[in-house]
Amino acid sequence: MSSDKPPKDKHRRVWLIFFTLGLGTLLPWNFFMNATNYFTFRLRDTEPGNETFISSNSTEETIQNHYQAVFSNVMTICAMVPLLVFSCLNTILQKRCPQKVRVMGSLGVILVTFMVTAVLVRVDMDPLTFFVITMVKIIIINSSGAVLQSSLFGMASTLPTSYTATIMSGQGLAGTLAAVSMICAIASGSELGEIAFGYFIFACVVILIAIASFVVLPKMEFYQFYQKSRDNGEESRPDESQPLNATRQPPPHGGTNPSLMSILKKIGVMAFSVWLAFTVTIGVFPAVTMAVKSTVADGGLWEKFFIPVCCFLTFNLLDFAGRSLSAVCLWPGQDSKLLPALVLIRVAFVPFFMMCNVQPRHSMPVIFHHDACFILLMIVFAFSNGYLTSLCMCYGPKKVDPHEAETAGTIMAFFLSLGLACGAALSCLFRKVI
Repeated sequence: MSSDKPPKDKHRRVWLIFFTLGLGTLLPWNFFMNATNYFTFRLRDTEPGNETFISSNSTEETIQNHYQAVFSNVMTICAMVPLLVFSCLNTILQKRCPQKVRVMGSLGVILVTFMVTAVLVRVDMDPLTFFVITMVKIIIINSSGAVLQSSLFGMASTLPTSYTATIMSGQGLAGTLAAVSMICAIASGSELGEIAFGYFIFACVVILIAIASFVVLPKMEFYQFYQKSRDNGEESRPDESQPLNATRQPPPHGGTNPSLMSILKKIGVMAFSVWLAFTVTIGVFPAVTMAVKSTVADGGLWEKFFIPVCCFLTFNLLDFAGRSLSAVCLWPGQDSKLLPALVLIRVAFVPFFMMCNVQPRHSMPVIFHHDACFILLMIVFAFSNGYLTSLCMCYGPKKVDPHEAETAGTIMAFFLSLGLACGAALSCLFRKVI
């Protein structure tokens, strides 16, 4: 075991880099999702010279054409399938493709895609062409995002526990910024194309910052120390918040790559927990929660901002708070049975939200009528999602030997993606049952 004392993370620079990379992982896609109204507007049937101005807070009812009607479902498929497939591929092929190539390549592809998306705001095209191009971009963004996310969690797994939580916090802030921007867009009443252009340009700026952050990361002495410890098969010095098992063994003679199945057996409980947590979360948010109608609003501003504030902003703020707390508070412990039990209890949120005032509904009764019930459920739901999923992502790589940590981190990222995909699939069922 190395006798060298770990250097300090001066000015928290490595922490800030991983936070920025976490932000850059999700913010572009969240902003892309924010522009859904813009995409469906561009798919409308129009005759030359008959284009109309549509503001971000327009309530005008229009008849959807075929492309608009299927846009949401096709977008979900084009997002979730590549996310799952490329997360799996990155887990299997991580040793064959250098870390730098995977991260820089993914960020570069996402940057180019968003630059093209911003340019196309100013380009007229027929609905079919726009539909196909948009779906291709969604596939590219999520394929690259899967490789990026999986690689980052693998990188962070070789560092102290709090650095995995840092990535989760950065992703949480991405959701919060997206929710705030959505509210500002609604309040401004600006034209959809201008708002979407602003989303895409801001996403490009964040990606450029993430690229710059990753370029300087290998130069950080703190990061170099832990990478060297991993490469030498040594156990890095534990951080004070999460001591590591001092009995872990160095890699087998000859540098044999660890077996995926042997690692999965060690982290199986954490992997299952993060899968279940995200399956439950995406199963009801936003498909079910955004359909809840206020029972106290009678028109006016509260009805207009009820879902943007009480659903999207509340969820993302509390999710961010839960993720951030996991960086300083690691309870329950990694071997505690309470953690998977708490994740299992969250399944109760599915019927709870279904019994809120979701409209339209066909069979289930409304039990939680008042807006306050929905808001309280959302607060507990969001905070528990952020906190518990961050704990699972932090603990998984710490349950294996040091030379297996990076692979364990990518496996955990795969189960995170699997949870997102399963939740998206179940959300359609949950919505139909109500």
